[in-house]
Amino acid sequence: MTGNVIPFNPLDKKNLGASVAEALLSKEVHPLGDIPVFNGAGVYAIYYTGDFAAYERLAILNRNGQFMLPIYVGKAVPAGARMGGDLGTPGRVLHKRLKEHADSIKAAENLEIKDFHCRFLVVDDIWIPLGESLIISRFTPLWNSLIDGFGNHNPGKGRHAGMRPRWDVLHPGRGWAMNLAERPELAHEIEADAATFLRERVSNLSSHFIEADGV
Repeated sequence: MTGNVIPFNPLDKKNLGASVAEALLSKEVHPLGDIPVFNGAGVYAIYYTGDFAAYERLAILNRNGQFMLPIYVGKAVPAGARMGGDLGTPGRVLHKRLKEHADSIKAAENLEIKDFHCRFLVVDDIWIPLGESLIISRFTPLWNSLIDGFGNHNPGKGRHAGMRPRWDVLHPGRGWAMNLAERPELAHEIEADAATFLRERVSNLSSHFIEADGV
């Protein structure tokens, strides 16, 4: 009995999103602390290569120019996109977002900006969310999943009633985060969770590569 074969549709939204993901992963890698100024909105991936103990398995995959597993994936859209308004000219929103991330890392007491690199891709606005979601689904980056809060902004004066993100417990230094309520978790507990997560994630990733190579 012959099964039904679904024809490939290059205009299917998943295939279009996948093309955005592949385009990002083919882009040049830049030091996060030294990104050239550019215009546009789009998607990005940040990579870690340093010696923070809990991230060792991830860092190994990214050293020596490999950059195989991002620690964080994100997007930057024009301001109007969040309200359904006229998008107009995006300006430098993607560059600004990456600089904000660099500033967060520089503020952290136990991270160094020299250990972070990124890829970025300027994308037409309509494809940005889909491209980001597919890249996150593909890699399950640590700072998008287990350790929340890296991409958070200062909630503003009088709005510090929330709980401190796990990211800021593990990587203290952002002044505004210190004004938030303390978490019940301690840094060493989150660090242990990160090490376990990456051990399982890297193992799964290695199995995927072996299967893809037909071994």
